[in-house]
Amino acid sequence: MGRILLEWLGAATREATLFAAIGFLIGGIDDLLVDVIWLTRRLRQRGDGVTLADLSPPARPRRFAILVPAWDESAVIGAMLRTTLARLDHPDFIIIVGCYPNDRATIAVVADIAAHDRRVRLTIGRRHGPTTKADCLNTLWRAVAAADARDRRRSDAIVLHDAEDVVHPAELRIFDALLDRHAVVQIPVLPLARRDSRLVSGHYLDEFAEAHSKQLPVRTLLRAAVPLAGVGCAIRVEALARVAADHHAPFDPTSLTEDYELGLRLASVGAAAHFARVRETRGGTLIAVREYFPATIAEAVRQKARWMTGIALAGWDRLGWGRLRDIGDHWMRLHDRRAPLAVITLATGYVAIVGWAGSAAGHLILGSAVTPPGPTTALLLLANAALLAWRAAVRAGFTAAAYGWREALWSPPRMIVGNIIALLAARRAAARYAAILAGRTPQWDKTAHAFPTDIG
Repeated sequence: MGRILLEWLGAATREATLFAAIGFLIGGIDDLLVDVIWLTRRLRQRGDGVTLADLSPPARPRRFAILVPAWDESAVIGAMLRTTLARLDHPDFIIIVGCYPNDRATIAVVADIAAHDRRVRLTIGRRHGPTTKADCLNTLWRAVAAADARDRRRSDAIVLHDAEDVVHPAELRIFDALLDRHAVVQIPVLPLARRDSRLVSGHYLDEFAEAHSKQLPVRTLLRAAVPLAGVGCAIRVEALARVAADHHAPFDPTSLTEDYELGLRLASVGAAAHFARVRETRGGTLIAVREYFPATIAEAVRQKARWMTGIALAGWDRLGWGRLRDIGDHWMRLHDRRAPLAVITLATGYVAIVGWAGSAAGHLILGSAVTPPGPTTALLLLANAALLAWRAAVRAGFTAAAYGWREALWSPPRMIVGNIIALLAARRAAARYAAILAGRTPQWDKTAHAFPTDIG
């Protein structure tokens, strides 16, 4: 009986291995193609990219309305606003903060700052929170018109930020220079390193360093729709108004990933985003938005589940596909939506590892030989091993470029942590998606935020 069970275990393990190997190969080739495009572009690119000195300011500085949705942000919103006001190097901007009537603590902090600096405007929505971030942003969109009427000045562009963001002083200067040629401009987002969470919070460093150094520039090169990051992006008012006219509001209040969807909706009305990587000086610091990301597994799972639900599950239903001939855009949307299949493949791979370990132990006890994988599976495993080594090297390289070699050494173990978080997030995402299909109203499933204390 024991030998029969062992044979069954071996057969099931080999099938799981083959399934996972095929899935990993497809995903690995998908990533490799993006790498090849990026490397080709990089080899053709001369110099160190664009610097602030290369950008020409407009004849008249634009007026920017910076929108900051805030639910339960009393711990960070004060520091964020004071820092932003002190750092931004631009003569004409206002910051409109959206609060909820049942969040008195956040209202009190914002009201105190607004009383001392007229560039900060407090807006309180009609409904109690939390609704969704998109719903709060729609309230802020309406507040822009009211602020413009009061100031007798028309805002030229909207800038999106979160309550925990550390803005770069030159951010608005970049937007000012590029919005003549582009209706939408997105700058990179780079998470801040947390010494108390090298693995969990640290895996965001690796993911964003690669995504905002390689994936978004490739999307721009392919002329595919560039999803917005929700922070560090500027949109000309008339472009956002076109989306609002088509969808009754610029942000869909039932969306969990309004930033991602907005980038695709803007592209559909002819306002595709331009991803701008600009350095302070030649070889100097990259101008980016910086912020802390979740430090615990529970918080990371909550955030990743929201992303997976909004992009890979509900996003497919809500956004569909782009225009028929936009092959690059179709590919990038498929790339975004492969997460559920990737998680299934990943889970199957871990099951196969456990199966091989159990099978080896059983054969050792019975004194028999383990049946090895077939030649096809063995070839797939070899190809996947090579792709995995390449993927680990590429990710570590981007991390090193953004954060230095010490952080890059943490990148390989953080890939495992990221896989575990993705597996846990998939279960939560499936449950949330099922609830949405059942008619449940989405809510702002935000994570706790922190703001650095050493920012000048």
